[in-house]
Amino acid sequence: MEDMLKEFVVEAIELATNVEEHLLSLERHPDDMQTLNAVFRSFHTIKGGAGFMNLTAMVSACHLTENLFDALRTGQSPVTPLAIEAALQASGFVADQLNQLASGTPSSALEAMPQELEQLLKSAMDDHPIEEKSSAPEPETQLSSSGFASDGIDWEALYKAIVPEGTMPAPITLSVSESGNPSKETARTSGAAWDGAERRKNPDGQARPAGPSLTEDSIRIDAAKLDVLLEVAGESVQAANQASVLLEKLSQFQFEGDAALLISRLAETLGRASRYSTELQRATLATRMQPVGRLFQKFPRLVRELAKELGKEVELIIEGAETEVDRLVVDSLYDPLVHMLRNSLDHGIESAEKRAAGGKPAKANIILKAWQEGSSVMIELSDDGKGMDPHELRNKARSKGLITDSMANTDEEAYQLVFLPGFSTKEVANNVSGRGVGMDVVKTAVEKNRGTIRIASELGKGTCFSIKLPIELSIVPTLLVRTAGTALAMPMAAVERVVELPAEFDEVGGTPVMRDQGRPLSVISLASVLGYPPGMERVGIVMAAPQPYILAVGAIEGTADLVIKPLTALPVTGIAGTARSAEGELVLVISLSYLLDGCKEQQAQSPISLRAAA
Repeated sequence: MEDMLKEFVVEAIELATNVEEHLLSLERHPDDMQTLNAVFRSFHTIKGGAGFMNLTAMVSACHLTENLFDALRTGQSPVTPLAIEAALQASGFVADQLNQLASGTPSSALEAMPQELEQLLKSAMDDHPIEEKSSAPEPETQLSSSGFASDGIDWEALYKAIVPEGTMPAPITLSVSESGNPSKETARTSGAAWDGAERRKNPDGQARPAGPSLTEDSIRIDAAKLDVLLEVAGESVQAANQASVLLEKLSQFQFEGDAALLISRLAETLGRASRYSTELQRATLATRMQPVGRLFQKFPRLVRELAKELGKEVELIIEGAETEVDRLVVDSLYDPLVHMLRNSLDHGIESAEKRAAGGKPAKANIILKAWQEGSSVMIELSDDGKGMDPHELRNKARSKGLITDSMANTDEEAYQLVFLPGFSTKEVANNVSGRGVGMDVVKTAVEKNRGTIRIASELGKGTCFSIKLPIELSIVPTLLVRTAGTALAMPMAAVERVVELPAEFDEVGGTPVMRDQGRPLSVISLASVLGYPPGMERVGIVMAAPQPYILAVGAIEGTADLVIKPLTALPVTGIAGTARSAEGELVLVISLSYLLDGCKEQQAQSPISLRAAA
């Protein structure tokens, strides 16, 4: 029974999520019969499964909502804002109960359906009451050509909603008794009771073969099993690469006769193994890819309710919902995007009066879009609100003691101040924002997924947040370097380009500085900030950080896609994990967030001792 409940919860959550999306669409297009029928079928399906699982509160909520939408789709009641609000409340209640079940709450501990919800659903129907059934017996009546019986129920429409399209039998005459149930004369043609034979025939009249007509083309797999499979696939690729390196070294020797033949066959076999392991890795990665639309579809209702609470008229426009990204990225982005949307609604979007005074339409737009760019996925959240004032941001941060007078001199640096913990431009906090938490969570979550976030804003025009994330997380493109005799790797997402370091540097405040493309950048020794003895560091790497700088290393040894094993038992500042190079050497992988922050955590503790080649 537990397995059946788990399967029901997974499928019902998906249905409930789709219901919210349909309801918000129905609010804009109330005459869309296809959406009305889809909502009716979803609640009907959830009710059936909930009844089998003995989830009485869920059954009650779905039953009342099903009655409401039966009246809406049969035309007995119009689609009103009250009906949409009632259905949204019902779907929210159902989703809450499903989430509780998914988190391990026993079904016996679920709360009953709130009386307020029951009254709301009944009120939505009472606004346009459905014709009551008479208690006095009446003679059986025939269905009209429109499909409505005298009891006000469209039995033909009900039948069409349940029976798959294309399997309808030939037109028949139904007689409906006073009780609303088909009588004993129901579904007869030419005096014979219909036994479903017509449904078992193909359109050409031939009988369909016995057995199921549809086959399952998908199965549900525990995500943990996919993660294990992906890890094994990554290790197989690394093993194949190491074998290829060993074979290359072995081929430097001279072999004759049978030995030469064996070496040739070994090279051919290793080539096939390498190709197959790479294909296995790609196929496994594909199983973890999910469209971001799965995440985006949760936000229209959030925006609708927050806008209503704040007294603003806002439309959320979603683009690129089909863009695919790693499942872990999708799961981890919900909270950051919620914070960004709340920030945009509360801070960015003006009131209707201020928008009108500024020559803007009363309805504001928030655009959430995604697209693929190389091996990365871009997510952009923009609004047409008031924009950010960099001077106000600096003054607020300085008044709170978050920065000094010499910091955040450029507009781009000022925009980054919103990510500081405790920063907020609101004087009084409300239940939406203003407590100085949220945007720092956004940056932390994005960088945890090896991503970057940028802000562009124009005063009076609006603000745009751009997030760049890797499409998949298990394999990291890295730049291999060596410094102080240690093999290190840094994510390519933080690397802008490689430059040659001069013999001597200018100094500003005791820090070495080098001009790169006309801009002065500070030079930091990688060995020093990681606590290694200073050595000869000949090469500089320009870091693509919010505040660019140059990281000095001993040598560049190439690039590699590495499978990283995180350091869990022994956390080390600046180190994200370990990996194996193609030669089998252990490599320490530097944390992306550490590089983007300018190696600041250790830099204050380790004096910089930079030595360039003479």
